[in-house]
Amino acid sequence: MPIAFDNTYARLPERFYSRVHPARVPEPKLIRVNRELATELGIDPDWLESEEGTAVLAGNLVPEGADPIAQAYGGHQFGGWVPQLGDGRAILLGEVISRDGKRRDIQLKGSGRTEFSRGGDGKAALGPVLREYLVSEAMAALGVPTTRALAAVATGETVRRETPLAGGVFTRVAASHLRIGTFQYFAAQEDREAIQLLVEMAVARHFPEASEEENVPRALLEHVLAAQAKLVATWMGLGFIHGVMNTDNMAISGETIDYGPCAFMDEFHPQCVFSSIDQGRRYAWGNQPNIALWNLTRFAETLIPVMAESADKAVALAEESLATFPDQFRKAYGDVFRMKFGLGSRMSDEEVRSFTRDALAVLAKEEVDFTLFFRHLTRVAEGGEADALTHLFRTPEAGVQLLARWREAGGADVQAMRRANPVLIPRNHRVEEAIKAGYEGDFDLFHRLVEAWADPFG
Repeated sequence: MPIAFDNTYARLPERFYSRVHPARVPEPKLIRVNRELATELGIDPDWLESEEGTAVLAGNLVPEGADPIAQAYGGHQFGGWVPQLGDGRAILLGEVISRDGKRRDIQLKGSGRTEFSRGGDGKAALGPVLREYLVSEAMAALGVPTTRALAAVATGETVRRETPLAGGVFTRVAASHLRIGTFQYFAAQEDREAIQLLVEMAVARHFPEASEEENVPRALLEHVLAAQAKLVATWMGLGFIHGVMNTDNMAISGETIDYGPCAFMDEFHPQCVFSSIDQGRRYAWGNQPNIALWNLTRFAETLIPVMAESADKAVALAEESLATFPDQFRKAYGDVFRMKFGLGSRMSDEEVRSFTRDALAVLAKEEVDFTLFFRHLTRVAEGGEADALTHLFRTPEAGVQLLARWREAGGADVQAMRRANPVLIPRNHRVEEAIKAGYEGDFDLFHRLVEAWADPFG
């Protein structure tokens, strides 16, 4: 069997999903297979690149053992509750056990209408396919927990958006597609049995140690809190802005999921956003920890019916757990910037946060490129000249003063800085260049960027 499927989600009661077959496409053309990831999943990459494999990746052939479904979920989108969202343009082919013994979902995005399409065509334009491949694989190379890209396929058809665009299908690999919105969907229906089943699945799949705790739902909440605190701190240390931190885009696993209007900042500003519809800057860089906690509070609410015998007791337990998130995030954020500034162990956590706050305020005022600043600071720590760094500032004297403060603080841990400060990130303009060329049938830049961003620390 080319893909050894073992589909636990499709064995849940049918109200968790709808069964659906991917739509056929006229002229599938393979753009790229992630050969390394395929091997990790126990799938022969040569087979994936074959005519039969391409047909599977395009949705034209359902492989043996697959059980295609569209998952049900709801969610808060920009703070507004939507009781039913679901996989409107994605189909979960099935699950595999990777060579490291971990279970992974294999999902096709852009593979046609489902029960949850809400009037949409269920298709994907080629641009979002290329974007998610590029950014998710770059994030993985940067050490960020993330869904992965297994393949990108051009479909040979035109999809209708504001203008006609070439279509594509993206094959995504995830630890699971359990979202906060999945729990919300069933909580809104007061379906206690479904919530209990989701708790059991999430614990077994992502946090098996939680099964040993006296209160398993609460233990799950606390594991998800810890995972999200570290994830968001890691994003912020890279200048990454998710852009659409809706509850249906927050994975229980702690992986980054759904790369829509996301980007890495160029010039630093804490209120930087990358979504044209985020007029209120709800999902700005500096708001991400607050939004994470807001989303996690919605998650905690879904667990109330299964966390304790009385609602009052469950609420008290949930609030006690949620109250730990700010300190967990502050610790994770401080650890990230301790490494980025190379501050070692001489400074206390509070001193690191204070130094970071002051330094970032200078970067914002001076409109300094976030990634270039830390790259050049690392070179200064290695013994290089400071001119390239100070010239990033509108007023170089501000850079000289910040550098003096950094030296006074003891910034010298070069090894930590090299691990924390990438040389390359997916600059948004480069992603857009690759997408534009892809629409013209030229994927050379796309391939070059995939390969370059696989080694972001040089």
